[in-house]
Amino acid sequence: MSTTDDVVEQILRTYDTITVVGASANPSKAANEVPAYMAEHGWRIIPVNPHADEIVGEKVYRTLADVPEQVGLVDVFRPAEDAAEVARQAVAAGATALWLQLGISSEEARAIADDAGLLYVEDRCLIIEQRRTGLVAPKS
Repeated sequence: MSTTDDVVEQILRTYDTITVVGASANPSKAANEVPAYMAEHGWRIIPVNPHADEIVGEKVYRTLADVPEQVGLVDVFRPAEDAAEVARQAVAAGATALWLQLGISSEEARAIADDAGLLYVEDRCLIIEQRRTGLVAPKS
């Protein structure tokens, strides 16, 4: 059985693209700061937000289903009560990893991810984990 730290490192070593559900166009919000930071450290960002056209210099998609390529890692900046629905959408989009940001936990989202065989992390921040591990984006 892997520890959460093991799963975190596996995700950071494996995925070069992060699809961010709930990404924000507001630079003062974590949902903008985290994707911008991860992009600065080599990850490609695909923002998902129904109310913006561009976030951190990237084209925004309205829903996960609208992303025109294979989705791998889905990072979630939505309230915990929305996490299970995002997990279902991630599974439907073919995601292989689901990450709920710091302060977000959901037993139902975990069960959905586990049932679909997704790597799963909750209540952790990508910036904190990237700094802790010192990992940079893998080369695609």
